[in-house]
Amino acid sequence: MKYLKHISLFVFCVCAAVVKAQTPEQLKGWLPSIEGWTVAESMEVFNPDNLFDRINGAAPLFLENNFREMTSLEYRKGDDYITIQAYRHASPEDAFGMYSVERTPELSNHPVGGEAQGDEASFFFFAGNIYVKIWGTSEGNLGDVLMRIAKGLAGKIDPNAAYPPLLAAFPEEGKQKYSEAYITANYIGHEFLKNAYLARYKKGEKPFQLFIIDARTPENARETLSKYYRFAGQNVEIKEGAQVVKDRYNGDIPVLLQGRYILGAFSENGDAADFADMLPVMAKKL
Repeated sequence: MKYLKHISLFVFCVCAAVVKAQTPEQLKGWLPSIEGWTVAESMEVFNPDNLFDRINGAAPLFLENNFREMTSLEYRKGDDYITIQAYRHASPEDAFGMYSVERTPELSNHPVGGEAQGDEASFFFFAGNIYVKIWGTSEGNLGDVLMRIAKGLAGKIDPNAAYPPLLAAFPEEGKQKYSEAYITANYIGHEFLKNAYLARYKKGEKPFQLFIIDARTPENARETLSKYYRFAGQNVEIKEGAQVVKDRYNGDIPVLLQGRYILGAFSENGDAADFADMLPVMAKKL
């Protein structure tokens, strides 16, 4: 528990310094030089009020992930271009959350920023409180060029970019690679389940998720769990330790209340109770 707290404090201090340094002009200045390509002088900046003008249907999800500003930049080479969209969010957790929502198994994973995905035509990564999307048009493959741009930009945004520290509490055994995510609200369909860290697992042939709700304070954690019980129609005394919420939509949900955190397991097959023994393992790391 003390170890995780020290990591969290260190990351908070680093991120606080990073958050101060991301104006559109700075982002443009951080773009690396690429032989044969020129950074366009013009750039576009979007905020929560006009983001719909650029990405329309996707905007609500970005806003849900506490989007603050998007800077659109371009490299040009004759008629070809490479577009960079840098989405600044309120926190590194929000930037990771947006990246994790759009993560896809169709792309290859790369150690750029906190995590990255890409192919020969597109590249995506998060670093600090920035989620970056890069893509281009060219008759040839752009994979190497996009990688160089991403590495250069990620190193300037946050050279120490990593997963949110709380994800270190999730057990490695059975965890599906690149399945970690962060959900700001409406986890498993409930508005009151906010700030949910999760990872997907398999035990035998059974898929399931483990999650941690960070309610920020013990009082908020108790209130969140109280709302869940009221939704479930259960009259239960809220106390620390293991318990079960009888969710009429998601089946029985084993949870464990520990301070500011609510740990739990969820399975679309309704057998989440089979994985309740993993919650105390997670709790020891908090």
